[in-house]
Amino acid sequence: MVDETPSLPKKGRGAVRNDSGRYERYGRIAIDDGWERPAEVEFPDENRPVTIIGLDTSRTIISHNTSPDIPFDRSINPYKGCEHGCIYCYARPTHAYLGLSPGLDFETRIFAKPDAALLLEKAFRQPRYRPAVISLGANTDPYQPIERQRGITRSVLEVLERFGHPVGIVTKSALVTRDIDILARMAERRLVSVFLSITTLDRDLARSMEPRAATPPRRLEALRLLSQAGIPVGVMAAPMIPALNDHELESILEAAVEAGARSASYVLLRLPLEIKDLFADWLTAHQPGRAKHVLSLVRDTRGGALYRSDFGTRMRGEGPYAQLLEQRFRAAVRRYGLNRHRWDLDLSQFSVPPLADGAEAGGQLTLF
Repeated sequence: MVDETPSLPKKGRGAVRNDSGRYERYGRIAIDDGWERPAEVEFPDENRPVTIIGLDTSRTIISHNTSPDIPFDRSINPYKGCEHGCIYCYARPTHAYLGLSPGLDFETRIFAKPDAALLLEKAFRQPRYRPAVISLGANTDPYQPIERQRGITRSVLEVLERFGHPVGIVTKSALVTRDIDILARMAERRLVSVFLSITTLDRDLARSMEPRAATPPRRLEALRLLSQAGIPVGVMAAPMIPALNDHELESILEAAVEAGARSASYVLLRLPLEIKDLFADWLTAHQPGRAKHVLSLVRDTRGGALYRSDFGTRMRGEGPYAQLLEQRFRAAVRRYGLNRHRWDLDLSQFSVPPLADGAEAGGQLTLF
C-alpha cells in the first residue's frame, strides 16, 4: 500500500498540492516511498514554488459569455493564472486547458497578455462592434502583483477612457489606487465602477486563504481612497464559507460602508471541478478542526454534493443555511443603506477616435 504525502502548507501559497489537471493523460501525486525523506527534499519544486511569468499570444482580448447569473456579457482578463493564490478561486480549473495544474501551477505559472491594449483597440474599431459594459478581472485579478511591472491593466484602462467605453472592475488589490487618475476622470463621465472583494477581516485567515492578496485593512483603505476621489465603489463579500467566515458578513459590510462603499453583493462558496479537492486539502492543512463541519455545511447548500452548477442557484446555494445567509445579507443591506441607488454606466459616449497617420489598429485611415 502506498500512502500519499500529507498536504503541507506552502509558504506564501494557497494550494497545498499540484496534482495534474483533468485533461492530462497521466495523473501526478506526491507519495511516501518509505525512505522518510523530508518532503522539501523529495519534491523541492512543490515546497518552494517560485513564480514564472510567460506570455499569452491570444489574438483576441474580449471574452463573451451567455450566463444568466452575471450582469455582463463580456470581460477582459489581462492575465491567466493569479499569484494572489486564493484557494477558493473559481478560475483555477481554467489552467487545466493549458496542460497545467489548477493547484500550485495556477498561482505560480502566470501568463501575461502584453498586447491587450492593442487587441482591445482593434476590437473597438471593428465596424460591427457595439458597446456594453466590460468587466475587467472577471476571471483573474487585473491588479495582481505582476501588474506593478507590466502595467497591462493600466494600458487597457487608457484605451477604454479614450474610446469612452464603460467598465466595471473587481479586484482584491490595493494597487487599483495607482490608477485613480484615470478612474476619477472616467467616473465623472459615468464610465466606471469598482468593487473590492473582501472575504474576511481576520488577517490570519486572509494570510492562509488569500496569501498574496492585499490585507483586509489595505483593501478597506483602497475603498476609502477611491470613494474620496469620486469613484463609485462597492464591496463583494465573497465567497461566504460556512463555519469559516460566514459570521463576518455583517462586519464586512459595515466596515466597507464606513470606508465609502455604497453597494454590495455576496457569493456562496463555489467548488467546481478540481477546486473541491484543493479546498478540502487546504482545510485539512490550515483548519483541521473545522474541515468536516465546513464541508458538511457546504453539502447542505448544494443538495448533498460539494457543488452544483445549476444556473440560478450556483451563486447562492439552496436549503435552510443558504436561505438564512441571504436573509442576513438583505437585512444588513437595509441596515447600512446599501444598494439604494443604481449606478448605471453610460453607453452613449462610445466613439471611435481617428487613427493617427500611419497608425495600425485594425481599422482604416480616414480619407480626409
